[in-house]
Amino acid sequence: MRIKSALAAVAVLALAAACGGGDTGEPSGGSGEPVKLDFLSLAWQKESVEANKAIVEEWNKANPEIQVTYVQGSWDNVNDQLVTSFEGGDAPDVFHDDSPALAGFAAKGYLLDLEGKLPAALRSDIPQAAWDTVTFDDGNGGQGVFGVPFLQESQVIIANKKLLDGAGVRIPTPAEPWTWDEFAEASTKLTKGDTYGVAWPMKSPVNKVLNLALNFGGTFFQTAGGKTTVKVGPEEKEVLRRIHDQLYKDKTADPAALGMGTADPLPGFFAGKYAMLPAGVYLRQQVAEQAPDDFAWVTLPPLKGTTSHQGAVSQTLSVSADSEHQEQAVAFVSFFLNGRNQARLAKGDWLLPTSREAAADPSINGEEDGWDVATASAKDLVVAPFLKVNGYDEWKSKVATPVLQEFFADKISLDDAAERLVGEGDKVLERYQR
Repeated sequence: MRIKSALAAVAVLALAAACGGGDTGEPSGGSGEPVKLDFLSLAWQKESVEANKAIVEEWNKANPEIQVTYVQGSWDNVNDQLVTSFEGGDAPDVFHDDSPALAGFAAKGYLLDLEGKLPAALRSDIPQAAWDTVTFDDGNGGQGVFGVPFLQESQVIIANKKLLDGAGVRIPTPAEPWTWDEFAEASTKLTKGDTYGVAWPMKSPVNKVLNLALNFGGTFFQTAGGKTTVKVGPEEKEVLRRIHDQLYKDKTADPAALGMGTADPLPGFFAGKYAMLPAGVYLRQQVAEQAPDDFAWVTLPPLKGTTSHQGAVSQTLSVSADSEHQEQAVAFVSFFLNGRNQARLAKGDWLLPTSREAAADPSINGEEDGWDVATASAKDLVVAPFLKVNGYDEWKSKVATPVLQEFFADKISLDDAAERLVGEGDKVLERYQR
């Protein structure tokens, strides 16, 4: 296996070099010393860090002329760290981030445009919908590809199997998912005594709401005449109304869970206080690790409205435009994110690989821990509309988060929330479009 890995790495390097790039391909100016690359990784879960380091080690053993140093970063401060390093001229050659951050970096010329520089096998292995999440304006009137998307997240439902069986509700499958109406009916049947049918942790509500809104065609943004504005019409209101109804009309969702983060309801879930938790697929890891030995749980597929679409945000690897060894950096990225390695990375992070080859890997398609349901959900991911909105981060933090928190706390009406999201939101976006 190690010999095969070495041969694959050398082949990828040759392919990348043949595509052209920003340097001569000499190991280090002809000195005989190996090229040295820094790789900033944001892996944080134990299995994920181990997978990242193992792949780097395999590359280094197979490519003595190109040595990669693994640098541990953190999601908490990565973008501030990168801005400082870009402006200081000492950015890592290769770095891990997520797709929303790339638009601003690309516009400022910090990132290498990877269009035409990646091996055809890698380019074709990842669907166009994933490439769309890393395609942005290049600052010169054109479009470029500024990262390789490799992990994505979908929203699923993690449920107490014993309570589902006891309530006699149909267990949905990827082929026959629940509609939102069926979800509401199941929540009603599961609400008994001290048990709520569902917990909606909404400490950070925006991404969850915007991604789920695509179930009904809700985009929250529209662009006309080159100008982007906030849109909260019937499509966008649908998911907001349905969640609010569960909280205050049907009373099948616990209002006390609203201020919680994604994993905070787990103790109550294990104790039978909540029958279902809508959450990102990654939460399965904490359930698998923390659930009592006799606790039976199941992963249910994403809900369906008029569509099953959800917004996709990708984790990415990018190459710094100022890297002195662009060809070698691209070759490393291409090796790091081949199908076999993406399967390992997805397994380590409990997320979904973008690679078609990785998605077919048996290790992330078994029934254990809901991998089969999680992996199947990738087919419904489409580019999140907000990825392309300049000013989204400020709208999210200053307008959408407080407004949605007030709405879900039943302090303002749906119409009031819509009016503020649009009115206050358009003022924010206007500053980014002058």
